[in-house]
Amino acid sequence: MSETAHANRWKALTFIALAQLMVVLDATIVNIALPSAQQDLGISDGNRQWVITAYALAFGGLLLFGGRIADLWGRKRTFVAGLIGFAAASALGGAATNEAMMLGARALQGAFGALLAPAALSLLAVMFTEPKERAKAFGIYGAIAGGGGAVGFILGGLLTEYLDWRWTFFVNIPFAVVAAAGAYFVIREPSGSRNRSPLDIPGVVLSILGLVTLVYAFTRAESDGWGDSTTVGLFVASVVLLAAFALVESKVKAPLLPLRVITERNRGGVYLSLGLAIIAMFGLFLFLTYYLQLVLGYSPVKTGLAFLPMIGGMMVGSTQIGTRLMTRVPPRLLMAPGFLVAAVGMLFLTQLELGTSYASVILPGMVLLGLGMGTAFMPAMSLSTHGVEPRDSGVASAMVNTSQQVGGAIGTALLNTIAASATTAYIKDHIGGAGSQAQQQLVQLEGQVHGYTNAIWFAVGILVLAAVIAATFINTGKPGSTTVTGSGEGAEDELPIPVIAH
Repeated sequence: MSETAHANRWKALTFIALAQLMVVLDATIVNIALPSAQQDLGISDGNRQWVITAYALAFGGLLLFGGRIADLWGRKRTFVAGLIGFAAASALGGAATNEAMMLGARALQGAFGALLAPAALSLLAVMFTEPKERAKAFGIYGAIAGGGGAVGFILGGLLTEYLDWRWTFFVNIPFAVVAAAGAYFVIREPSGSRNRSPLDIPGVVLSILGLVTLVYAFTRAESDGWGDSTTVGLFVASVVLLAAFALVESKVKAPLLPLRVITERNRGGVYLSLGLAIIAMFGLFLFLTYYLQLVLGYSPVKTGLAFLPMIGGMMVGSTQIGTRLMTRVPPRLLMAPGFLVAAVGMLFLTQLELGTSYASVILPGMVLLGLGMGTAFMPAMSLSTHGVEPRDSGVASAMVNTSQQVGGAIGTALLNTIAASATTAYIKDHIGGAGSQAQQQLVQLEGQVHGYTNAIWFAVGILVLAAVIAATFINTGKPGSTTVTGSGEGAEDELPIPVIAH
């Protein structure tokens, strides 16, 4: 291999990592800006979660398709197209004048992100094939992606407080332009690495329709109740659509998602437990943002800084605890305890009240949540390609990201619905005893906090369930006692991606 080609690979890594930083930034940056954007655009409390959900659902629903497009169309071309589209969608979001325009822009960001993310990881996989070099490349990529979560919270606060929430969208444009230009001139994709099997269009359509219907059913339950005929009909329709997707995938020659990828017990256990954990975590992001700003009166900057202990805990859990123990103990002995530690962190946050102390309740809760999640995520990522055939390694990596993104979409919708229902019931029961306007406002604030804590109790239960699934489904030994095939050795370095998610 020539010295020029070698140098170009490392230059290409710079632009790929920059693109990943932009995607990670976008997930956390919008959380901080959401209360301001909601007020300006007149978005209702029931619909506010769609600003997060529209992005997560489009991203999660299209990731498998995006990975397949990259294989077929060329990874470099897909990567550049994803960047340009993401920049355009960000410009649309920043210029939004109403709720529909904002939600449309977020869905477009998710769709182009689904092109961008698998193409970026695929490029790294095909350009860095020597094991030590590959590990170093994925390590650099992962470190930048992980740091992006923390930067997003702080940058979101600074932009919202000192400029305007719209700049949390506009800031993506220079990132995307630099990364696209650099990728176009520097990346040299190896020849002969495309997969030219025909596209599984029925699989794509059924998976997207099934997932959109499922999340909409959770959202609809908030306004019309869980027993409403339309809500029940939507849940039934989603089950039918996803069952039809599974049937199609078992019959077609080149399926979007070969069923052998998810039916192996270790991989299935990872996708299921990780998806559940993300359901719990994404909902919490939304509630804590609103609690800190609307109840405790934190500024956007202070809110961003308040989240840093959780990000720090996650990075310590993954790089110090998970990485050091992963070669010494079986994965389930890291994943199950990790999820349980995160559940204990959530238990702290069920104690939220109007005047709760950040230092005595929120801080330890966030640190434990981050430590537990980080410890569990590390072995989960390494297991996501456990035992796959080489031809399936890409879709197995995409599947773990899909379970995270869809988990985020469902988590935000489900927990927001639970919180809103509990808030409504609390206010209805207590507003009668409030005589003055000040007392009524106090009851409404108390109702909001009651809603948040109710939803967080559900999140605790979901994390315990994730721990049980990890302990029972995952039975592989410590690395070295089993063989993991395929090109998934960089999978564990994808760890920071769940911070997006968001």
